[in-house]
Amino acid sequence: MSGIVWLASYPKSGNTWMRAFLANLFIDAPEPVKINDLPNFAYGDARADLYEQASGKPLEELSDSDIHKLRPAVARLIASARPDAVFAKTHNAVTELEGVPTIPPDSTAGAIYIVRNPLDTAISYAHHFAMEPAQAIEAMNSDINQIVTVDRSVFQFLGSWHGHVASWLDAPGLNPHLVKYEDLLRNPVKAFGGVVSYLKLPRDPARLKKAIRFSSFKVLKAQEQKGGFRERSKANDQFFRSGSSGGWRQVYTDEQVAKVIEYQGDMMRRLGYLGPDGRLRC
Repeated sequence: MSGIVWLASYPKSGNTWMRAFLANLFIDAPEPVKINDLPNFAYGDARADLYEQASGKPLEELSDSDIHKLRPAVARLIASARPDAVFAKTHNAVTELEGVPTIPPDSTAGAIYIVRNPLDTAISYAHHFAMEPAQAIEAMNSDINQIVTVDRSVFQFLGSWHGHVASWLDAPGLNPHLVKYEDLLRNPVKAFGGVVSYLKLPRDPARLKKAIRFSSFKVLKAQEQKGGFRERSKANDQFFRSGSSGGWRQVYTDEQVAKVIEYQGDMMRRLGYLGPDGRLRC
């Protein structure tokens, strides 16, 4: 397998957890990989330096249109970074803007898509971007939602939560490996083991369990408390918040939950977050 294996998700759905697991699995060091070293293991398609390298211009001289037109060149840079497959984090939906793909197929070898109950995603999304929980619902229901270019990270087009999920799961010819955040919590050996199988890696139960242990929420949170995390938003004081499932029940009103289901219900049913009877399952 050569080219990019995308580690894709809507923001705050478990992407960092997946990157930490894979880094610990591949590096197999006696101590956990440091969270601030993750960008050296898995590239990010929002890294400003890649766009500057592809264009020969500083980020300040690039418009959003310029940035987007550079995505295929940036993808080629990432794909050529290693002779075999290279992991790359993205929050972009699979779509085209101004006729240019957000996820260039020519550089793509595969994808691991991490998804999380949108009600829990919304809580973490609100915390990360320093907004009210109700605002997070509005953002995730919007078909034009995006993360703007800021500091050393270029803009990423998200769209709505259900549109984002569908764009990856239904992308022609992609056939991504779907991982549910809740399955990582309930049965990490089985869920992460499925990722190992998708990547066609040798089965090594001891190595798998060590990578899971070294990438646990407890370990990642402790690393952030000790040395900070460069990917933390400047709008808040921590990146790793609770790492749990079902917290939405203590935050959202029945009316707000109904609003999420109104917009996201079809995809929630498809993924099993909502039963045929309309009852929430997690």
